Amino acid sequence: MPASNAISVAKPSSYRRVAAVFAARGWKPFKFQKETWKAYKGGESGLVHAPTGTGKTYAVWAPTLIEWLEESKRTKPLKKAPGLRVLWITPLRALVQDTTRALVDLVAELEMPWTVQSRTGDTSASIKAKQRKSFPTALVTTPESLSLLLSYPETREHFAGLKAVIVDEWHELLSTKRGVQTELGLARLRHWNPKLKTWGLSATLGNLEEALDCLVGAGNTGHLVNGDLKKKFVVETVIPKAMDRFPWSGHLGSKMVGEVVKAIEQANTTLVFTNVRSQTEFWFRALKEARPEWEEQIGIHHGSLDREVRGEVEDRLRTGTIKAVVCTSSLDLGVDFTPVEQVIQIGGPKGVARLLQRAGRCGHQPGAVSKVICVPTQAMEMVEYAAAREAINARSLEAREPIRAPLDLLSQHLVTIALGGGFERDAMLAEVRAAWSFRDLTEDEWQWTLDFVVRGGQTLRAYDQFRRVVENDGLFTVEAQPIAKFHRMSIGTITSDQSVFVRYLSGRSLGTIEESFISKVKPGSNFVFGGETLKLVRVREMTAFVQKAKRGRGAIPVWGGGRSPLSSKLANRVRAKFEEARDGTFKAREMKAVRGIMRLQEDWSVIPASDEFLVEKTITKEGVNWFVFPFAGRLAHEGLASLIGYRFSRQEPMTISVSFNDYGLHLGTTSERELDVNDWRDLLSPERLLEDLLECLNETELVRRQFREVARVAGLVFQGYPGAQKSARQVQASSSLFFEVFNRYDPENLLLTQSRKEVLDRQLEIQRLRSKLEEIQTQNLVVCETEHLTPFGFPLWSEGLRAQVTSEKWADRVKRMVAKLETAAKGRQA
Repeated sequence: MPASNAISVAKPSSYRRVAAVFAARGWKPFKFQKETWKAYKGGESGLVHAPTGTGKTYAVWAPTLIEWLEESKRTKPLKKAPGLRVLWITPLRALVQDTTRALVDLVAELEMPWTVQSRTGDTSASIKAKQRKSFPTALVTTPESLSLLLSYPETREHFAGLKAVIVDEWHELLSTKRGVQTELGLARLRHWNPKLKTWGLSATLGNLEEALDCLVGAGNTGHLVNGDLKKKFVVETVIPKAMDRFPWSGHLGSKMVGEVVKAIEQANTTLVFTNVRSQTEFWFRALKEARPEWEEQIGIHHGSLDREVRGEVEDRLRTGTIKAVVCTSSLDLGVDFTPVEQVIQIGGPKGVARLLQRAGRCGHQPGAVSKVICVPTQAMEMVEYAAAREAINARSLEAREPIRAPLDLLSQHLVTIALGGGFERDAMLAEVRAAWSFRDLTEDEWQWTLDFVVRGGQTLRAYDQFRRVVENDGLFTVEAQPIAKFHRMSIGTITSDQSVFVRYLSGRSLGTIEESFISKVKPGSNFVFGGETLKLVRVREMTAFVQKAKRGRGAIPVWGGGRSPLSSKLANRVRAKFEEARDGTFKAREMKAVRGIMRLQEDWSVIPASDEFLVEKTITKEGVNWFVFPFAGRLAHEGLASLIGYRFSRQEPMTISVSFNDYGLHLGTTSERELDVNDWRDLLSPERLLEDLLECLNETELVRRQFREVARVAGLVFQGYPGAQKSARQVQASSSLFFEVFNRYDPENLLLTQSRKEVLDRQLEIQRLRSKLEEIQTQNLVVCETEHLTPFGFPLWSEGLRAQVTSEKWADRVKRMVAKLETAAKGRQA
C-alpha cells in the first residue's frame, strides 16, 4: 500500500503491530487511513470516502482491532473469542463472503482470538440459531438481517458490548428505503449504547456532507475523511469503423460483437458490464456464438440467477479461472476480484458514478490504473462517453438524495421493535426522530403510524389481524405468535414484480424470472435465461419447469426494473459537448467520430446552444412528427411526453403516439395543426404541472401499482411462505382490495399519500421535470421544420415505430428509412 509516512514509533505497540502486518504485505498506511484511526480512537463516528481499491476496509477495520488490543493490555488477555464488538453492514449478499474473508485475514495475521462470521438470508437456520445464543466478535450482515435481529428480545443483551457499526457501500443504500431501514436500525443501537461509533464507507458520491449527516443521525456530528488519492481512471472508447449518421437503439451494438471479442482476447479476465439484465442475456449469447470454444470460459451474472450459479462465477473470478463474465450492476460493488484485468462497458454509462464504480472493478489495488473500455450500442452514446470522462477527471459525481420519512417502513420498524422487547411511545418517537430521514417527522404522522400498527388505522380497526401491536401500561409489544411469525418472514423493503422459479425437470434451480414475462411464453416455446436457450415444459405452483432446447432461438426476458435513465449530472455534461460541436470544437476522439452526425444535424436543423430549446417538426408517411429535446433523461421525458400530448389534445381532439429516450421525446399525430413558438411555450409551461400530469397519466392506476409495494412493506400484504409464494395475481388482488377500501373510505390515508408521492418522485421525476420546464421558460425556443428526419430525431422516430409493428418488420422499416436518409444526405453533400 504505497503511501505516506510510516506510523510513528511513539504510537502504542498495538499500532506498531498493525504497521508490521502492513509492512509484511509491502504496504504503508495511507494518510486517510491514519486519519480514520485517529478519529476512531477519539470516539468519533464518520464517513470514509476514497476510490475503490485503496484500502477503505482496513481504514475502519484496523482501529476496531487496535482498540481491543489496547484494552486487553490493561486487563487479563483473553484466549477465547470476546463477544460481539463490531457489526459490519453491507448492501449485497454477494459482498458478504469477500468482506468476511478480508476481515478474517487481518485478525489471523495479528494472531487475535476474534471470530468473524456472516449472517444473511442465505445463512442456514441452524447457524442463525447458534448465533442468537453466542454471537461472533464481528458479524457481517445486511440491513434486512439486522432488522430481523432487532425483532428478538435477547438481541439487546448480546449487543451490550458492541463498540462499532461499519456500513459498507453507504452510497448504494443512501437514497433507498434500505438506507432508511439501516438508519432506523442504527438509531435503535445508539439508543442502547449512546457511545456507539458508526463509520460508513463510500467510493462514488457527490453529496458527502449530507451523506455523513444521514449516517451518524440527526443531532450528531461526524468526521468526514476524504481519501481522494488521485487514483487514475482511464475511459477508452471503441470507435466503430463505420459510424451510422442515423443511430437507432441497439443496432450498433450487434455490429460491435467482434470488437468486444478482440478486447476480451487481450486480457486474462474481463468483466463485461451491461445496463440491464436482458442486455446481459443478449451479449452472453452473442459472445458464445462468436466464439463457440469459449463455452466453458465465459460466465453470466445478474440478480435473477440462482445464488449457487452466481457463486460459481464469483469463485472463478477470485481464482482467475474464467476469461470473461457478462454482468449487470450485480457486480458493481466492492467485491475484490483482484484477477480482473479489464472492464468493458456496453452502452451508455447513464451516470458518472456508475462508470467510475465499474472502472474500479479492475486496477483494484492502490496505485493501479483503473481502465474501462466503452462500447457504444448507438452513436449518440459516444457523446456520453466523452462527457463522462470529463466528469470523472473533474471528480464531479452525482448526489444521492435521502428519502424523507417513508411511513410504510416506519410501520414495519415499529412492529419489529415491539417484537424485540417493546417500546414506550415518547421514547420511541425520540429514537425515530434521531434517524436523519425522520428528523422532521410530525406529531400527526407519528400518531397516524402508531394507530395504524395498534388498531389498523381508521378503516381496518374492526379486524383483529391488523391489531399487530398492543399497549399494556404504556409498553407497546406484539403478543400474537402468528403476527410475530408473519412479520419476521416479511421484514425488508426489496420488492419487485412477482418472481417465478426456473428449474430443470431434474430439479436444479437456475434462478427466478418475472411472472409477467413467463405468463406470455407458451409450453413448448423457447426463451433465453442464464445464457441458455430453454424450452418451457410447464408452469406449476410458481415454478417454470424447463429443459434445454435442442434447436431454435428464444425470446430474451425483459425485467420490470430495467430502466436506467441518464443522470442530471451527465445530461448537463452531454449538453455541453453538443454546444462545443455547435461551435466547431471536436477535441475528444468520440466527438471526432460523431463529427459527421453533428454537421448533418446542423445542416438539416440546428444543434441547440445552452440558452436555446429545440423543437423539430418532420412530416413522414405516418403523419406529423414533433421532436422535443429537453435532455432531461428518459423518466422525466416519459412524463413530459404524456403532459404535452394531453395539453395538445385539449386544443384539438386527436390520436397521439409518444416515444422517448434520454435526449428527447417524440409525438406522432395525424393533426396538421400548426404550432408556433408561443404555442410551445404554453405546452411547456410549468403552471398546473402537477394537476395536468395526474389527469393525463391515470393517476389512480399508477398509485394503485405503487401501493402494492407500500402495502407489502407496511405489512398489509403477506407474500406467502418460502417455496409457496402467492402468485402476482393473488398479491395484486390483495393490495388492490386495500387500495379500493382506503381510496373510498379513508382517502387521507397516509399510505395512499406516500404512494402518490413515490409515483411522482420515482416514476416521473417530478422535481427534475419542473426545474426543466422552468429552465425552458428562460430559453429561446427554436422551432425547426425539417425536410427529413434528423440524426437527433431519427432514434425517437424508430422507437415510436417499434410499438406499431412486429420486431422483424420494424427492423426492415428502419433500415429502409436509413437508406432513404443516407441517399438524401449524400445528395445534399453533392
